[in-house]
Amino acid sequence: MGSQRVEPGPGQESVWDYPRPPRMEDVEKKVKAVFGGVTIAYTTRAKRVLETSHPPVYYIPPEDIRMEHLEDSDGTSYCEWKGRARYYDIVTEERTERQAAWYYPEPVRSFTDLKDYVAFYPSRMDGCWVGGEKVESQEGDFYGGWITPEIVGPFKGAPGTWGW
Repeated sequence: MGSQRVEPGPGQESVWDYPRPPRMEDVEKKVKAVFGGVTIAYTTRAKRVLETSHPPVYYIPPEDIRMEHLEDSDGTSYCEWKGRARYYDIVTEERTERQAAWYYPEPVRSFTDLKDYVAFYPSRMDGCWVGGEKVESQEGDFYGGWITPEIVGPFKGAPGTWGW
């Protein structure tokens, strides 16, 4: 590991205690994503995926997303744990952000419940919130982790952390 592990305080979680392979769990807190002056997503039915060294990634059911602002984008990527991801461009009157969200149309069996749920890169949104707390985005363009005050690292994704 490239940096010293931060010891979690009361009510905190360390990303170094998250499992590998990743685990998925339901989130009861309100989760919101805002882009281009529009609340694109708002839910109390999100799921989060926890993986060693990564801040959680939040996935939102399509029923709780203004899908008219999401357009299929080119390209796919492959996750060894979840399967092949497809991307969405997000389009509002104000602006467009290419490949700003992703989803798994046919996830592997252990992540079936994630089918068609959408994850947003917080770095590309105007803002994302979990339980009323504005999140920070995980460094790096590849990962889409959401950093909330109860999460401690160090986190994979920053320069120099690729080989952890």
